[in-house]
Amino acid sequence: MDLASLIPSFGNVALTIAAFLLALIPIVGVHELGHYLVGRWSGIKADVFSIGAGPVLWSRQDKRGTRWQIAALPVGGYVRFHGDANAASGSADTAVLGGMSEAELRTTLHGAPLWARAATVAAGPLINFLFSAVIFTGMALWTGVASEPLTVDRMKPVAGFENTLQPGDVILAIDGRKTPSLAEFGAFVDELPTASPLDWTVLRGGVETTLRAPHPYPPIVDGVNPQSAASDAGLQVGDLIEAVDGRPVATFEQLREIVGAADGAEMVLTVNRGGERLEVTLAPRRVDLPLPDGGYETRWLIGITGGLAFEPATDTPGLGSAIATGTGQVAYIVRASLSGIWHMITGAISSCNLRGVITIADTSGEAAAQGAANFLWFVGVLSTAIGLLNLFPIPVLDGGHLMFHAYEAISGRPPSDKALNILTMIGLVIVLGVMLLGLFNDLMC
Repeated sequence: MDLASLIPSFGNVALTIAAFLLALIPIVGVHELGHYLVGRWSGIKADVFSIGAGPVLWSRQDKRGTRWQIAALPVGGYVRFHGDANAASGSADTAVLGGMSEAELRTTLHGAPLWARAATVAAGPLINFLFSAVIFTGMALWTGVASEPLTVDRMKPVAGFENTLQPGDVILAIDGRKTPSLAEFGAFVDELPTASPLDWTVLRGGVETTLRAPHPYPPIVDGVNPQSAASDAGLQVGDLIEAVDGRPVATFEQLREIVGAADGAEMVLTVNRGGERLEVTLAPRRVDLPLPDGGYETRWLIGITGGLAFEPATDTPGLGSAIATGTGQVAYIVRASLSGIWHMITGAISSCNLRGVITIADTSGEAAAQGAANFLWFVGVLSTAIGLLNLFPIPVLDGGHLMFHAYEAISGRPPSDKALNILTMIGLVIVLGVMLLGLFNDLMC
C-alpha cells in the first residue's frame, strides 16, 4: 500500500473533525452560557460549567464557587446548578436539598421561583438564536450591499471576456435596455436574450462606452453546496460550464433548465477552469427545496449557485438594516426547518432530509474548505437549528423542561416524580430514535 496516497484523505478527515469542533464548541458554549447568565441573574447558583463531558482536562473555581472546566469528550456541555442530582438538571438531589436553609434553597434551580426556573431554561435556546443573528448581522455589515446604481468592482474570470468590464464601470444598459433599480434587476435579466455576449453600455471615466460582454448571469460556479453532486465531482468556484453533453450553454438559467429536465440522468459538463478545459461527469440529485409560502418543491439539482458576471461595488448598510437582515435570516431558518419537519411527518418529502452527525461534520469540513464566510454562515445556521431543536417539547430537552414548567403554572404544582421519570424515559427514547434515524440516513440516503 502506498501510504503517501493516504495523506490527502487523512488531511480531509482532520479538516472535517477540526471544523466540526470549531463549529460545535462555540455553539454549545453560548447555549450553556445563556443558562448560566440568566440563572445567575435570577439568583440561582451554578456549581459546574463544563464544555465537553467525561474526564476533566482543566478546571478553575471562581470566587462565586462555580467550577469552570473543559472535559475530554467534546460532545456537548452542561451547567450543573446548585442542588442538581446530575448534569441534566432534570432532577434534584433530595438529600442535599433537605438539609438546606430556606435562603440556600432559593439559590438552587429546584427551589427558585417558577419564573426564574423557566427563564433559566429558555435562555439556552434563545441565546443560540441571538448568536446566529449576530453572525448574520456581522456578515451583512462585512459583505455590504450592492451600490446603487449598479457598479463594477471587478470582473469574474469568465473565459473569453477577461477585463471587458473594468472596476468603476457604471452599468447603464444591456442589450439596448436601460438597467433598472437593483430591486428590479432580477426581472430585468429574465427578459434578456439567452445569448452571450451582449452589448453593454457603461459609464467609464465619465464617458459612455459600448462593449461586448457576457450575459449578466453566465453559467459560472459562484458557490458549491456541501454534500452535493457538484461537490463530489470536484467542481470549483470560478468554473465556467460551457456545455452539457456537448450542448453549449450561455446562461445560468439555461444550465438550470437542462439539469432539471435531465430527471437525474448522468451528464457530462464541459468546464473551463482558468483556460483549461476538462470534462466532469455527474448526476443531478433530487432535492426538496423550501418555498417562500412555506411549502416545498422537489427539483433535480447538481448543487451549485450562480451569480453576476462581475462583483458589484458595495456600500456598508446601516446597522438597523443589517440587524433586520440578521434576524430575518434566523426567522427564515426556523420557518423552513419547522415546515420541513412537518412535510417529512406527513410524507410530503423524503425522510432523507433528516441527517445526523456524520453529515453535519462533513458539511462543516466542506464549508470550512470554501472559506471563512461559508463557514461562518454554516455556524449561524447550525446554531439556529440547535436552538430550535432544544425548544421541542420533549423531556430531556429544554423544551421538555419548559413544558413541565407550563404544567406547574397551570396546575399550581409540578409533575410527580413518577410522571417525570416516565416522561423522561419516553423523551430519551424519542431523542435517541431521531439520532439513529439521522445516522441511518447519513449512511444510506
